[in-house]
Amino acid sequence: MLDLRPQYHSIREEIRTAIDAICDEQALILGPVVEQFEADLARYSGTKHAIAVSSGTDALLAAMMAISIKPGDEVICPSFTFFATAGCIARLGAIPVFIDIDPVTFNIDPALIEAKITSKTKAIVPVHLFGQMADMCAINEIACRHHLLVLEDAAQAIGATQGKVAACAHGFAGCLSFYPTKNLGAFGDAGAILCNDDKLAQTCRKIRVHGSGSTYYHELVGGNFRIAAIQAAVLKIKLKYLPTWHTARQANAAIYDRAFAGSKIIAPKLLPGNTSIYNQYVVRVRNRDAVKQKLTDLGIGSAVYYPLPLHQQECFAYLGYRTGDLPESERAANEVLALPIFPELHREQVEFVASSLLEIAGG
Repeated sequence: MLDLRPQYHSIREEIRTAIDAICDEQALILGPVVEQFEADLARYSGTKHAIAVSSGTDALLAAMMAISIKPGDEVICPSFTFFATAGCIARLGAIPVFIDIDPVTFNIDPALIEAKITSKTKAIVPVHLFGQMADMCAINEIACRHHLLVLEDAAQAIGATQGKVAACAHGFAGCLSFYPTKNLGAFGDAGAILCNDDKLAQTCRKIRVHGSGSTYYHELVGGNFRIAAIQAAVLKIKLKYLPTWHTARQANAAIYDRAFAGSKIIAPKLLPGNTSIYNQYVVRVRNRDAVKQKLTDLGIGSAVYYPLPLHQQECFAYLGYRTGDLPESERAANEVLALPIFPELHREQVEFVASSLLEIAGG
């Protein structure tokens, strides 16, 4: 499904040189390398500020703390997403309000949002799933009309664009994950908050270090969300190569698209004006689990994102959702299958995956 070794070996000496410099300097937490990476990341994403933190989850949590999400607040988000989106809402005592997805893009369906807005609603957290952005124009219009904040969960979408504007530059703030499997992956956990608002950026930087503007003096309660300098050094190097890696993923996706056209396999589709960076290439197939097993038998990796929507998870049973409440999320959970898409795949490998899947499920 994913082999990180070829990418590492292609830039191994550059990375090791940067890591050795940090080891020699022993400036291991935050510091100049982090600041340099933040500047590069903000420039790449088209935002004024980037605040690097310890993980994508911590980016969401710190950003929600910074916009004062509190117990009893309601925060709208999709159910078909990684757990952190709603988990961070719940950790702050707020209430995740789950919205069903658009079956074409797998992203939150803007047409369903307004009916769920109440006097307790504080924010909307759209997720740009699998590398394609949600319909931010429609979401922002709703948020503006109801005076709500929009926090983009762009963990899977760094570099994706909508109307030529990059992910994280559409909402009040955006959050990225640099987990190793992401298109821009660290050597462990790391993440970032991006925004254009000076006050929000300042607050996030304080929250990152226990709410401290200067050591041992705390203006608010924050957390330990600091990023290691080694992670920033690795990410700074990799960021230079990210456009090339995106292009390779898009080329692999195009091979799949052509192969699956006219078959029973439902390939991903892009909204007009969108580009995808294909963090995953996700198809819909019938008898998904049996198909996945047959691919495994052929030595082909695949993955299921996600087998159980959040509104059906045991930890959210207290919210009172029932099976059938979000039918598109539930249907997607039974049909989605992610195929290998990483940049270092050879064309013949992608074609082998496509032809094998067509033989198994695409008749």
